[in-house]
Amino acid sequence: MKDASSSSSSNREAANVRDRYARRDAGRDANRYSLSDPYALAAWQERQRKMLSMLADAKLNDFSALDVLDVGCGSGGNLLDLLRLGVMPERLQGIELLPERAEAARAVLPSTCRIWNEDALALQIPAASQDVIVLFTVFSSILSDAVQQQLAAQVWHWLRPGGAVLWHDFVYDNPRNPDVRAVPLQRVRELFPEAQMRKQRVTLAPPLGRAACRVSPVLYPLLNGIPLLRTHVLCTLDKPL
Repeated sequence: MKDASSSSSSNREAANVRDRYARRDAGRDANRYSLSDPYALAAWQERQRKMLSMLADAKLNDFSALDVLDVGCGSGGNLLDLLRLGVMPERLQGIELLPERAEAARAVLPSTCRIWNEDALALQIPAASQDVIVLFTVFSSILSDAVQQQLAAQVWHWLRPGGAVLWHDFVYDNPRNPDVRAVPLQRVRELFPEAQMRKQRVTLAPPLGRAACRVSPVLYPLLNGIPLLRTHVLCTLDKPL
């Protein structure tokens, strides 16, 4: 159980995250992240291929038999991908801090897919109840080390032995965006010290990738073949049996 100091810290960080996203959404071009954008499509296709391979390596590719939770599910894009892969809607849940995003997710997902509009640290999800927990660009939005650690412990508590955290986040700071920070691999290991990690570098650096795809989408895989130009890491963090 969290003490009063931890609870106050997590509540304050949750409020700060809401404010940061409100600022980012106010100036964001929604089409930039749509799959109609050539760069967004290329990055999504790369991530999907590698995600499927890594889940198969973790023996977590019988999707209809999995309980899956997406923390920070946004408007439901990852959840829709998981449904297409075969996860049953009644075994699929999402947590989203921002009410407008949670409502958008509910609007596009089956009613049996449960969407929680809550702070993840306040939710009472049963221990060891999830086979896969998705964390896509979540921890880079949490600027408090203590709250990062609390959320990692909560996620690990929810995960079944033999299950895996599916992690995707960036490893380089963006000097133009003070509302996020990089999460290097060493920090991931600190957050999940008991996990067995599989990792791959993915995602062509966004400014370069967008410029290249405006010329031709075929430039994405060519440039992405240079490891130093990839800005994100995709991991499975396996929980031992």
